[in-house]
Amino acid sequence: MSTNTCQIIEGQYLRDILDQPRAITATLEQLEVPKELGVIVRKLREGKIKRVLLTGMGASFHALHPLFLQLNAHGYTALTVETSEVIHFLQSWFTAETVIVAISQSGQSAEIVRLLEENRGRAAIVAITNAADSPLALQAQATLLTKAGQEFSVSCKTYLTSLLAAHLLGGLLCGADAGHTRQQLSQTVPAVASYLSRWNDHVFDIAEEIGRIHHLLLLGRGISLAAAGEGALILKESVRLHAEGMSSAAFRHGPLEMVNGETFAAIFAGAEATKSLQAKLRDDIGHAGGRVVWIDEGSRSGPWNLPKAPLIVRPVLEILPVQMITLAVAAVLGIEAGRFARVPKVTTVE
Repeated sequence: MSTNTCQIIEGQYLRDILDQPRAITATLEQLEVPKELGVIVRKLREGKIKRVLLTGMGASFHALHPLFLQLNAHGYTALTVETSEVIHFLQSWFTAETVIVAISQSGQSAEIVRLLEENRGRAAIVAITNAADSPLALQAQATLLTKAGQEFSVSCKTYLTSLLAAHLLGGLLCGADAGHTRQQLSQTVPAVASYLSRWNDHVFDIAEEIGRIHHLLLLGRGISLAAAGEGALILKESVRLHAEGMSSAAFRHGPLEMVNGETFAAIFAGAEATKSLQAKLRDDIGHAGGRVVWIDEGSRSGPWNLPKAPLIVRPVLEILPVQMITLAVAAVLGIEAGRFARVPKVTTVE
């Protein structure tokens, strides 16, 4: 990689990406479970709370998807809705029979502030946030604080730490042993550090492979939908490249028709239950003339090869290759990745 290219991508955004192992370590070591959460867990198990409303915006919204699957698999009724929709169209859910799990990195985005105002304490709120002095942290009935530290622009550290906090919360709500959950989550640190130790090679390899593209697709199922959604978001905001993240099943219902030589698809292998379906889609996109890569443990290519780790860690690891794509695209286009031109770090306008 040339000196000029390195200067383009070696900015604060890259430093935030490389700081992710530290942020994860700090969060896992210092993440405390508030005693107030015990009351909410008891009411949920007794049926006094009948639904769990999971809400957030942007990266925070995508971080909720594994928790959504975890809670529903356990038998709870959990719904995931963007906060912007909740505050304007679903205020009937603000009752004592609802517990709201709200993720907001800043804890003070416009929609979160409106949520607090409209709810007025009717539904209990469990917060996951990176800001201890934010309106969300101060007004929620129970708050899990992440320790990502300051972040330049695009969500990377805060997204990963939100995923970890959400999984710990899910384990508590579902009666899992907290010690075992933390032990599994601790395997995130060496796995992320191992992958990022070769960031330079990853970016170079992807830049060579991806070139200039017009259609970038991120396709997954199950817990991998978190990385598909978040990955498309960070590509759009970090390097202004149009990307779409969607379920692989939905992609077969029409969008497969658009595949051509200008299409680049990244497919998340995901859980064993649907891996064969993912592999079939990979082959079909290739046969249609699209370029396609396979993101999985044991993948043939370095940037797409995920470190071995428990399945619950997979959503954290799956976003790492997409972060490398953002840097590779920046190198190809000759632009600085992650520097916002039109939006602030915290969205304060609805």
